Amino acid sequence: MSNSAVRRRAVALRRTAAVAGAAALALALGGCAMATTAPADARSDALASGRTLSTGGDGERPVDCQKAKCIALTFDAGPGKDTPELLDHLGKEQVPATFFLLGRKHVDRYPKVVKRLFDEGHEVANHTWTHRRLDKLDKGEIREELGRTQDAIEDITGVRPTLMRPPQGRIDDEVTAVSKELGLAQILWSATAKDYSTNDSALIEKRILKQASRDGIILLHDIYDGTVPAVPGIVAELKERGYTFVTVSQLLAPAKAEPGKVYRP
Repeated sequence: MSNSAVRRRAVALRRTAAVAGAAALALALGGCAMATTAPADARSDALASGRTLSTGGDGERPVDCQKAKCIALTFDAGPGKDTPELLDHLGKEQVPATFFLLGRKHVDRYPKVVKRLFDEGHEVANHTWTHRRLDKLDKGEIREELGRTQDAIEDITGVRPTLMRPPQGRIDDEVTAVSKELGLAQILWSATAKDYSTNDSALIEKRILKQASRDGIILLHDIYDGTVPAVPGIVAELKERGYTFVTVSQLLAPAKAEPGKVYRP
């Protein structure tokens, strides 16, 4: 095959991949063409406007994801029975994570675990009260799903979340409007193991490692039997590859997540 033919084929493959990616994103967004912001773009815009990384209250230097090879580890729909074991490992490895918590039968069932993950420096976020698809609800129902979880988390931690993840990644204009009203940015993802469909820890690990990328957001669930056992291998390999683990908010810094806005790598 000639060099020109190889180049034409490469261009065609890239276009096909772009179309497939756009289709997948449209599906995740409930079939609507909603704008998303990549973490790197959010950081660049914040820096261009003069915002800088702020030192923590204890004098600790923040992670600069403009320079470091950052990745965010996130867990949905917990806490669950295995979350304490997960927290033990994350603490041992000094890996921060973002937990998108589900209200009914999770936040209300494991309040001590919610308090523990918050006290240990993990980011606490909102994943609705009952995991209903928000794009199928009216504004009042969306407000109930998100607002009730906001209240429950604040009652335990003293802090209201600023991030939410919609079930199945499904959003529309009404979800965005209510999220903005409640002070919640919408966070999607770039890597998923589909761990709801398998308890094979080796497969979960393989899927995440294949999809991991700089500025990526990993989606896992700490409620399925195969997931927590997969985390040590994921963490070890990504550290070996030079990744720095951060929370979603740290990934965006010095930008601050804007209510209603959709963030996706």
